[in-house]
Amino acid sequence: MPKRQVILNIETTGLDSAKGHRIIEIAAVELLDRRVSGNHFHRFLNPERAINPGAQAVHGITLEFLKDKPKFAEVAQEFLTFMRGAELVAHNAPFDVAFLNCELSLIGSDQVEVLCSCVLDSLRIARQKCPGQRNSLDALCAEYQINFQGRDLRGAWLDAYLLAEVYLALTHGSLH
Repeated sequence: MPKRQVILNIETTGLDSAKGHRIIEIAAVELLDRRVSGNHFHRFLNPERAINPGAQAVHGITLEFLKDKPKFAEVAQEFLTFMRGAELVAHNAPFDVAFLNCELSLIGSDQVEVLCSCVLDSLRIARQKCPGQRNSLDALCAEYQINFQGRDLRGAWLDAYLLAEVYLALTHGSLH
């Protein structure tokens, strides 16, 4: 059976899920035995709340654009099927997992830690591998010569693919 990992990235209405901020874009890229399989999940979501101006400045996603998009509950089963049983990899995983767990609790679903075989934090891996260096996704793309030109704003879709490349470069030869 091939080793299955799901590389996750999200965009949100703000920085704190505990204060009611929501996911507005979710993207996940599947790796099978450390190769991008071609399977992916990507959705924009209607958060049913305002977007913090600081967050909007980072990702450029407007409430007007999202008003006709599905709510998380409407895509949850498809997303859960996609990620179930995989190792979940995210950059600053505690942030992404907190938001996902908040969304999952709103629909009465199991939490990420139950649904996935484990959660790996690529930021933590980068900090261990390169202590004292900048470990943002941009900095790691530059370090590993991964092309991220034209990435003026953050977006879950592009960032998930960039993170897949960064993760593979970071863990080359490791047991992850």
